[in-house]
Amino acid sequence: MTTSAHKSRSGCLWLLLVPLLPLVIYLGWISILPTATVHYSKNGKEDLKYIWNVQHRIYKGDMPPGGAFSDHGVLFPDENFFMMVEWWGENVRHHCVRITPKWPNTHIYLDANGDIDSSEGSGTDIDRLKPCPGGSFDP
Repeated sequence: MTTSAHKSRSGCLWLLLVPLLPLVIYLGWISILPTATVHYSKNGKEDLKYIWNVQHRIYKGDMPPGGAFSDHGVLFPDENFFMMVEWWGENVRHHCVRITPKWPNTHIYLDANGDIDSSEGSGTDIDRLKPCPGGSFDP
């Protein structure tokens, strides 16, 4: 013999879980997008300022030594897709690179001077970086 009390409890459970569905979908979507992360050495001499531009989604901020910042790309980029990051400091020259993110993450490591660390074993995905339009690229 079945009771209706059991059915109504499971119905209430669904009512509680349905509002969480958009959050679960959003987190799942974000987790499959390729990201790029810039890591600044703990031995950095000063805070860096940065501008992160992903297809005109622009963020600005400061990054202390030992800090990092990242953003995600798109799942199926077209020929117009771009991801660009600029950074500089009081005594650090201006840098600008275009990034072609790879899944799951592209890493860029900066040394204590704020320059891209392209040394052997640094972990920088140098093959994913290009100069910004009109800029120079000196890793």
